Amino acid sequence: MSAVRGEFSSRFGFIMAAAGSAVGLGNIWGFPTQTASNGGAAFLVAYLVLAFFLAYPALMAELIIGRHGQANAVSSLTKITTQPWQKRFAFIVGFGGILCAGFILSFYAIVAGWMLSATAEPITTLVGANEASAWLSEQSLTRNIIVTVIFIILTVAIISRGVENGIEKWSKRLMPALLGILFALIAYVMTQDGAMEGLKAYLVPDFSSIFDAKLLVSALGQAFFSLSLGTSVMIIYGSYISKKENLVSLGAYVTLIDVFIAFVAGLLIIPAMYVAQAQGVEIFSATTGKLLSEDTLVFQVLPALFEGMGSAGLFIGFAFFALMSIAALTSSISMLEAPVSYTVERFAMSRKQATWLIGALISAVSITIVCNLGSLFGLVITLTTKVAQPLIGLMCCIFVGWIWYRGSLLKTIQQGNPEVHNTLFWKVWPVYTKFVCPVAIGAVFLHSVLS
Repeated sequence: MSAVRGEFSSRFGFIMAAAGSAVGLGNIWGFPTQTASNGGAAFLVAYLVLAFFLAYPALMAELIIGRHGQANAVSSLTKITTQPWQKRFAFIVGFGGILCAGFILSFYAIVAGWMLSATAEPITTLVGANEASAWLSEQSLTRNIIVTVIFIILTVAIISRGVENGIEKWSKRLMPALLGILFALIAYVMTQDGAMEGLKAYLVPDFSSIFDAKLLVSALGQAFFSLSLGTSVMIIYGSYISKKENLVSLGAYVTLIDVFIAFVAGLLIIPAMYVAQAQGVEIFSATTGKLLSEDTLVFQVLPALFEGMGSAGLFIGFAFFALMSIAALTSSISMLEAPVSYTVERFAMSRKQATWLIGALISAVSITIVCNLGSLFGLVITLTTKVAQPLIGLMCCIFVGWIWYRGSLLKTIQQGNPEVHNTLFWKVWPVYTKFVCPVAIGAVFLHSVLS
């Protein structure tokens, strides 16, 4: 099966691919925006707690289901079941995750298209193409449709090449470069007026707001979104992991890298907001004190910051948004892989045919959202990242905790880690996934409803 379906060629390859799926616009666009909108440091604390105590156990559940099933999400979940109702439940959860991945990619491609525009704009400015620069920097229906479709085509081109030559190859090359430019920009921002005020807002929490329902739901959704949980992506990636690899440590590495990048992105974006504000850019409402233009925050703050750097800002702006586009690609290829793998295995289509077909369908959804940006964009984000992802992740925990036989579960984890039954992970994780995760995720949603 692995020879036909593809497999990650190395431990490093999987970590970079899974981290690439996790580390993208969710960290650099979504996390700082959510932090700024939900109490600053209080949101950071809630996010860190929920990422390690709820998202990591759910990530392990999805990876283990995938490696056991060695197939697409629906088939992998079905292989765990024994009763007819369980098989129906498996289809709902697996196919629900695939649909969720498709809808996430449909709005993700729009934001990534904005990143492509921001990447091209410094080039047109350097060559004196002022009309092109204005077109690239202004929100318009035509521009948004064109750049969205271009990004989806790039994603399709990579996925059509398969696992090792497509997903793994590009992730291993591009992720280290993103880290380098992030740290360089942080070093620059910290020398500017206003940066220390932003750093304080980011790192000093107001614990009075930490149990706010909106904050908790946003933090939980962000933790699941940034780790690509509840989308069938990690089930698929789990199915591509060699049985010689230690799943427990791989899952821990991916979670740590994801949380680290989100934290580092906050160190850049939140202080940069206050630097831009010190330079006269309006970031918060003068009347309500709330963040303005959440969806386009990065496109307001960073260009203003780069403009203050003189001519060097054009080059740095190009480098940053180019790498943001790259980070977006490493995430989008994982989201496209979920429906593509199902289509290939369920309908016996070639990978290339399936990839272009799914790409066309997602393009149609994206264009619909672009044409109704004000009413659909935020709605799709809320329904997928704050509702569907945590709930589907919860369902995967229920599969592992309540439907899968404990002996078969242990046998799957022991592949690559024969002594896992003697570790703290095995003593804690099965019970934690069975009881704590469902109760905790349910409590967050109940709390939000009652509030």
